[in-house]
Amino acid sequence: MIRVPMPRDELRQPLKRLSLRQRLWAKRPSALATASAIALLVFAGGGLWLSRIPYPFAGEPIVTVQIPPIQDLTTASTTPAAEKPEASEASDTEAIIDENASIAEDIPADPPAPPQYQQEASIIVARNRAMKAAPIDAVTESSPDGPLPRVSGRGKSPFDVYSQVTPMAVSMSKRPKIAILLGGMGLNETLTKKAIQDLPGDISFGFAPYGDHLQVQVNKARAKGHEIMLQVPMEPMGYPGINPGPKTLLVDAPPADNIASLRWHMSRFAGYAGITNYMGARLLAAADAVDPVMQELKQRGLVYLEDATVNSTVSPKIGDARRLPVRRASVIIDADPKPAAIADALAGLEQEAIANGIAIGTGSGLEVTIDSVAEWSKELRQKGILLIPISAAYKGIRT
Repeated sequence: MIRVPMPRDELRQPLKRLSLRQRLWAKRPSALATASAIALLVFAGGGLWLSRIPYPFAGEPIVTVQIPPIQDLTTASTTPAAEKPEASEASDTEAIIDENASIAEDIPADPPAPPQYQQEASIIVARNRAMKAAPIDAVTESSPDGPLPRVSGRGKSPFDVYSQVTPMAVSMSKRPKIAILLGGMGLNETLTKKAIQDLPGDISFGFAPYGDHLQVQVNKARAKGHEIMLQVPMEPMGYPGINPGPKTLLVDAPPADNIASLRWHMSRFAGYAGITNYMGARLLAAADAVDPVMQELKQRGLVYLEDATVNSTVSPKIGDARRLPVRRASVIIDADPKPAAIADALAGLEQEAIANGIAIGTGSGLEVTIDSVAEWSKELRQKGILLIPISAAYKGIRT
């Protein structure tokens, strides 16, 4: 007889009913089934996350293509033969010498070497690189008037968070670079919509604080890649006969009043990387009035851009003292709002960029300006010039 060993529990209680926990444990799925379910959940969660990510162009590759410099080809069919001199009383030897001399004069000198940037590989980036909708909580402070910019607890500034990302291939390129800011956005929703749709994303916008539905318009612009600056009205010469608008920053106002007005303007919407002046020829020449404003911008993690309407200004000096990044535009592209004049101003920007490495221009959101800049930007890449957002002018770009 063969004895089959049995578990001790079964010998004692062979007919004992199993507990619910034991029955569930006995029916547990296999390790393979569990792993498959976990993998399925991970893929489903990742797909959902990718569908909701606010950066649809994140990780988009930059294509570089080597383009050789253009060379003129000379062939017998394109270059007529040099005419021989007419026969004269000179000897045959003299005729040969004269003919050779004529040929030597026709030989062109070696063409000058093209600029180094023209021999770089072509840089191709997306026309419109979407940015996340504002406000972003980490760099937003609540106030009775509305959201205010602030530096986050981790040291991130609104300039860092709301700026467009400039690809390294662009920032490190030696190609000439042009940045353009078109102001007055938000006042006319039709023209603002046209600018958002027609202009490439690297054209930056200055929004006035007086329009309707500003946050909606700002986020539509950011979704198309347009970087935003806030236009702050500042006292011009001839004030109040020339009045930029309510709560204008004034030379003779107490500093606390100007800061209160500035914060009111900053609370109109969120999503801007910096401040730019609207008028301000009188205020920007008064150090006592400018210094508190620059200090407030520094504390809130913003930058300052000044247009070319102001000749006598103390902002660069005070900006250096406060360690506030300050840039000045050199050209108002639509000072004469006619297509031919705008084209000439843009051509001047190109020459300045070629000479200095970078050029900054400002303009208004007029229909003629939008159309002119849209048409001009189509041919810019063929000229070897890069269009960059305003923020790139404050970063360590190569010139």
